[in-house]
Amino acid sequence: MNRRLLTALAVTLTAGLVTGGWIYARSDSDPVPSGTITLVAADYGSAGANPSQAYWDGMAAAFHRVHPHVTVRVQVYDWNDIGARLDEMVRNKQYPDIVEGPSSAAWAKQGLLYPAYQVSGDGAVQMRLVPSLQATGGGDLTATALPFVSSSRAFLINNKLWQQAGLPTAQGKAVAPRTWAELEQDARRMKAAGVPVPLGLPLGPEEAQGELFMWEMNNRGGYADPSGAWTVDSPQNRATLAQLKHWVDAGLTEHAPASVNRTALYADFAAGRVGMLNGTPIQLADVAHNGLDVTWAPLPSAQEGQVPQTLGVADWISAFRPGGHQRQIDAFLEFAYQKQWQVAFAKEYDLLPVTLDALDQTRADQPELAPFIDALSAAQFLPADLPGWSAVQKAIQSGAGRLLEDPQGLSDIQRTAAQGAH
Repeated sequence: MNRRLLTALAVTLTAGLVTGGWIYARSDSDPVPSGTITLVAADYGSAGANPSQAYWDGMAAAFHRVHPHVTVRVQVYDWNDIGARLDEMVRNKQYPDIVEGPSSAAWAKQGLLYPAYQVSGDGAVQMRLVPSLQATGGGDLTATALPFVSSSRAFLINNKLWQQAGLPTAQGKAVAPRTWAELEQDARRMKAAGVPVPLGLPLGPEEAQGELFMWEMNNRGGYADPSGAWTVDSPQNRATLAQLKHWVDAGLTEHAPASVNRTALYADFAAGRVGMLNGTPIQLADVAHNGLDVTWAPLPSAQEGQVPQTLGVADWISAFRPGGHQRQIDAFLEFAYQKQWQVAFAKEYDLLPVTLDALDQTRADQPELAPFIDALSAAQFLPADLPGWSAVQKAIQSGAGRLLEDPQGLSDIQRTAAQGAH
């Protein structure tokens, strides 16, 4: 969706709100106090294409037509820069009113954020969220962040390379491995058939924490237990690292996975060089563009009989207290979570909306997303709401290669996590 279409959506949505009973907002009796609020958002565009600035500018303009006494100033930063920008703003006490993208438990710990129910239409937005997303980040009334956009993962197989290796199919599609033992057998067959990268394993700094988590959870491991206690240095996680190292040493993955980011590996998959990997919805466009025949399947588990687990990913909206703009923020977020805007953003960036009505619309409009929508309801999420997560994430992103060589490094990260909790 380009800037022109987003602008058209803004006009259409505004007209719908006016005819739907919001016409009072055009008058001087607008119950939302006048003022200016600042929104800092992450850019989901790629290489300068489809910048998120167009989406937020269109929404801000539509909101201003409904609430003419409120202006929304939008600042969009690249994902590589937004964290540092926000750190600088908070350090200098130049607080934004709304942040979309990253979330930080440190902001809440410092008392800088509104509880989510105070800036979401008295909790009305929270009630419309996908249940699994309500539960992550603290789904009760003390939560200080709302999910804004989501995604999930599925196992992706190149059927051409699969068949090249003589592996079993059903109705022309790969019979996906259910266990790690089956996965290893399939990868060895692919390697013997000349597939350059039988199993893609992106453990580079772009998203090592998410990739490792997917393998850990399918070995009954993970970073934290349901009570919020850190479990980074668990026997299951150590065994997972040992298994990944075994596959790397056997030449079943790309060379030096800790130096390979998922973006580069996705490009290799699109080019027909990778047989299998943990995939995301953002690959759908490349799959279609390159005419690839693929199979999407549940992630394989360590043992027979385990229920497959998958990663859910959410980016967040947080609202800062210091500006005192609670009512303006509340009105804007209630507007931003309407179905039309949720659907538009998710469609633009091959992601999933977080509200039930928008998710139903996305399923109807884009049936190819069904595997990810189905997985979202039971997905597990990174413990981004726990104090200490930021330090844990950085340690994994920068140290995945060392962890593969020596899983005892998990004990250092466990100590880092424990220190961050106090």
